Amino acid sequence: MAVLLITYDLNRERSGTDRDGLLKFIKSHDWAKLSESSYAIISNLSPQSVTDQARKYLDANDNIYVINLKQPYGGWGPKVVNDWIERNLPY
Repeated sequence: MAVLLITYDLNRERSGTDRDGLLKFIKSHDWAKLSESSYAIISNLSPQSVTDQARKYLDANDNIYVINLKQPYGGWGPKVVNDWIERNLPY
């Protein structure tokens, strides 16, 4: 299993963008919210497969990146997120 960063920008809320569907897809994994539009998830899927699945919720004006995460890392945030990262991020 990998820990993946999903970060996205919904540039214009249009009929082609399904924000609720995107969040439901993200939250169908074990996840931690890192910022307003950035999540870490645990998945057996490749970054490209996650991108492909998430794209169906976006329109042509939106952006998304999915990136592998691993230790070491740096960050500052809520204890619950820090604990999730410590438990799940591989070396």
